[in-house]
Amino acid sequence: MQNNYDLIIFDWDGTLANSTQLIIDAICKGAIEVGLPMPSQEDASGIIGLGFREAIYELFGQIPDAQLADLTARYTFHYGLGENNIPLFDGVRETIEDLVAKGIQLGVATGKGRRGLNRALNNSGIQQHFIATRCVDECHSKPHPQMILELMEEAGTEPDRTLMIGDTSFDLQMAQNANVARLGVTFGAHPLDRLQPHEPIEVFSNFGQLAAWLNVNV
Repeated sequence: MQNNYDLIIFDWDGTLANSTQLIIDAICKGAIEVGLPMPSQEDASGIIGLGFREAIYELFGQIPDAQLADLTARYTFHYGLGENNIPLFDGVRETIEDLVAKGIQLGVATGKGRRGLNRALNNSGIQQHFIATRCVDECHSKPHPQMILELMEEAGTEPDRTLMIGDTSFDLQMAQNANVARLGVTFGAHPLDRLQPHEPIEVFSNFGQLAAWLNVNV
């Protein structure tokens, strides 16, 4: 039986890894420490998926470079306190292994930097299953399609054989911009009303639902 997709690209934070609250808390604590107003939980969650610089400018405007550097350092400190204990969502490991067993190539497109993603992959125990990954310090920030375009080129696949899965509007808009199919999940950073305008095939409220869909449709 032929698979419907040759390449499936996952976002990392909030899609495979249950890290959304840690990111929100690190942004909020860091903001206070560098003299910025503490954003609401909703506002902090809303910028997840962008590159860090782009996310901070979205929240606070174009703050001075020195303040941005200080906030980056404080965010990194607070995020680092919990970084080694971020769990994968239930069912992720088994689903990834099943997809690989079907002969599907897997990739990651993330707003994390390369060092951060490498640490996350090493901690996850599933890093060997991804044929390629792209990070925000190597490509344009989402929703620019560069990450997906480069992953497709590396995998030797076409847009109609590629699927993107993510928890933010930036993930789905990136997929739209690359002209690839997309699935959304609401157990990460963004609610349903932010995902639907980008026309995902389906949106799932837990990873089990996503896994079941992949088992039938991939």
